[in-house]
Amino acid sequence: MSTPDRLIESTRELLWERGYVGTSPRAIQQRAGAGQGSMYHHFSGKPDLALAAITRTAEEMRAGVEEILGGPGTAVERVSAYLRREREVLRGCPIGRLTQDPDVMADPALRRPVEETFAWLRDRLAEVLAEGRDLGELDAGLDPGATAATIVAVLQGGYVLARAAGTPEPFHQAVEGVLALLSHP
Repeated sequence: MSTPDRLIESTRELLWERGYVGTSPRAIQQRAGAGQGSMYHHFSGKPDLALAAITRTAEEMRAGVEEILGGPGTAVERVSAYLRREREVLRGCPIGRLTQDPDVMADPALRRPVEETFAWLRDRLAEVLAEGRDLGELDAGLDPGATAATIVAVLQGGYVLARAAGTPEPFHQAVEGVLALLSHP
């Protein structure tokens, strides 16, 4: 792995673990096994490196979600597969956790990939739900946009509840609850 990639990957991990404020350039360099000169040769500073890390996390998340939502199966099967996919529940969502970081949210450049990823996710879920509604799989009165927003909110809230409880069970209950609502119009 190249030095820039090691720096980006280290930053991604640290942002997920510690947030932006808790991620120091020194910690990034130590985890990446790179010197200060290497970091500043490839990136103008911590914000630039954080943007590269957040952008990569967002791109990987989108690709993984698209693989599931664009795959085979009915709309409910695909949404269910997305919601039930393996996750590190107690670590939280690597994109969702960034919304709780005031420094990320205050910086328009760092906030942009977070905001765009959630908008993309809501839109993509709405497309799948509209397809299911149009094929008669879901209730004809279903509002795909509102339902997609609900699914994303339940998922993010499930992470919060699980972290607060110290167990993934509340997350899984939230997922099963929203799936039950979709299955029983």
